[in-house]
Amino acid sequence: MTFDPKSLQQWWPKPASPRPIVIFGAGSIVGDAHLPAYKKAGFPVAGLYDPNADKARALAETWGIRAFASEDEALSVKDAVFDLATPPATHAAILSELPHGAAALIQKPMGSDLIAATEILNICRARQLKAAVNFQLRFAPMMLALKDAVERGFLGEIVDFDAWLALATPWGLWPFLKGLPRIEIAMHSIHYLDFIRGLIGNPLGVHAKTIGHPNHDVAQTRTAAILDYGDRLRCVLSVNHDHDFGRKFQACEFRISGTEGAAYIKLGVNLDYPRGEPDELWIRPAGGEEWVSVPLEGAWFPDAFANRMANLQRFATGEDEVLIGSVEDAWQTMALVEAAYQSSAQPATPLAPLPGFEP
Repeated sequence: MTFDPKSLQQWWPKPASPRPIVIFGAGSIVGDAHLPAYKKAGFPVAGLYDPNADKARALAETWGIRAFASEDEALSVKDAVFDLATPPATHAAILSELPHGAAALIQKPMGSDLIAATEILNICRARQLKAAVNFQLRFAPMMLALKDAVERGFLGEIVDFDAWLALATPWGLWPFLKGLPRIEIAMHSIHYLDFIRGLIGNPLGVHAKTIGHPNHDVAQTRTAAILDYGDRLRCVLSVNHDHDFGRKFQACEFRISGTEGAAYIKLGVNLDYPRGEPDELWIRPAGGEEWVSVPLEGAWFPDAFANRMANLQRFATGEDEVLIGSVEDAWQTMALVEAAYQSSAQPATPLAPLPGFEP
């Protein structure tokens, strides 16, 4: 089996007739990722709505699109795909107003916790929404290529997955996070947990500890987690958003090892966010003796957002049989997040006392 890095899938097929996209929210992620991705992909954006009319109008003018005057006006767009780029606490209320049977993309996380995720799931079921959660890391060109390589046997059986992050994240870009009790896993590492689930399935359980940092008041910015996949597969995440000592020794990378090959991924967008650095994917394929750089045709930001939307659009029109990251599947990612927080809240196993020593 010859390994050709240029043959690996990096793009999701486009819908034959894209539906108009209506965006709820006008935060930084919309201008940094959603709108650039949709423009690049040629997806029509009907307009956006945000309760902050001045904010919505300014962003709409920048991109030459419409700012809806009201939520009702946004909801009235015929055959729209609704893109909820909104804080998790608002998802349920907006979903409850969407037209019956509509297609919707929900910004991660799927609610603030598993209880909220369950409410969202029930709303989507009751209204028969074709709804997915925007865990778009699965759709990044490098990740589509990696999954293709794994499915074609170039790594053999995956036996190790290491995620290592040591970087400085500008949390101030997202003011709605201030005061929230759950940050790091729920807002950031949730991407990695979802991607891991999509690549190697659900773990048996999780051991985790997530903490803040004395230099700021963000609830959590550092996480260590072990996902339990039994005795054949080791999966570990080490995440530190407070390595703020210059670029030299910062990192944002995955190392995936199989029984026959291995892969290395650099997630460039997180380094000097939001400008970022180029993503990288290297594979040492089964039977190969050298590492091969996969020429990437796009980046996580913004191209994963276009691939994510393409799958939803195609599912809504019947072109795709499977909706990747549906609310049914995303609920399981939320269950893994919940288990990680529950694990973090549990006391660690204490050390045994030194024999003959009374503390």
